[in-house]
Amino acid sequence: MRKGIWLFLGMVAAMLVLSACGSKSQEDVTKDLKEKVADMQGYKAKAEMTLEVGDEPQTYEIDVWHHKPGDYRVHLKNAKKEQSQMILKNKSGVYVLTPALNKSYKFQSDWPQNSSQVYLFESLVEDVLEDKEAKFKETKDHYVFETKTRYQNNKMLPTQEVTFKKKTFEPISVKVLDTDKNPVVTVKFTKVDFDAKFDDDAFDTKKNMTSAQLEVPVLANMNEKEFSVKYSMADIPGLTLHEEKTLETETGKRVILTYTGDDQSFTLIQEKAEVVPTASMETVEVSGELVDLGFAVGVMNDHSVRWSEDGVDYMIASENLTQEELLMVARSVQGGSVK
Repeated sequence: MRKGIWLFLGMVAAMLVLSACGSKSQEDVTKDLKEKVADMQGYKAKAEMTLEVGDEPQTYEIDVWHHKPGDYRVHLKNAKKEQSQMILKNKSGVYVLTPALNKSYKFQSDWPQNSSQVYLFESLVEDVLEDKEAKFKETKDHYVFETKTRYQNNKMLPTQEVTFKKKTFEPISVKVLDTDKNPVVTVKFTKVDFDAKFDDDAFDTKKNMTSAQLEVPVLANMNEKEFSVKYSMADIPGLTLHEEKTLETETGKRVILTYTGDDQSFTLIQEKAEVVPTASMETVEVSGELVDLGFAVGVMNDHSVRWSEDGVDYMIASENLTQEELLMVARSVQGGSVK
């Protein structure tokens, strides 16, 4: 009888051990993610990002390189458009390259450490580590976290759902959610290589500009092409389009849209971008914060946001919108030519 009891207890203990081996706690997974970031020397990743802004979702391809300790290359492309952009960080600084305009902008910035970055593995892990109230669930093949975002202006995009693959911990997807839990930004990783190798000049500014221009040549004959005016599709109560003016400049037209309300207003300016001759690349030092608009990389100051897209320069300026509202308006401009 006693032998039978011990046999039964032994079987129960074995079942408990097997059950424990089959799943990990949130603390275990968090620790494993932290160790993965600490141990890796770099990676290459490909992803597809979709923005749910405007009438139709906008989809972009992202190609990410990271080599420790501080080299980054993020190439943002849309196959339907004639322009791509690249964020490049090397020993010289942080650059935003716009190949179609043959322009390079240099920032004094601690990017990407200053906020969440949906396409950087180590940034997603940092989001998980920073949020002590993160929610966790385990599926057959994945670990899923719901965390707070670390955007500097995150009231409208407060949370995200991040999915990692079991065993390898490679990122699978990210959904950035609005206050109603609707996905506004979705990133799906199609390939992640944690054993990636890099040439010595892989993050060189000139080399990357040249290689990017092989895919997206420098725009030519821009003055012969008219651009379509785009309108803000942001939903800010009380703000409506008050005036639209078109001015003629040496490079073509400049369109000025003024939006007003009871106690808020902003101005949206758009005009053709200047293309630097291919014989020389122009590098401009920029004062301001690098901001990722999803479809483009921009520059934010206290009261304005500037960016270039499809050969057009855009600027939004306001004395009474918050920086969060400025970013919301900027992201909505790409939605289409709708008043």
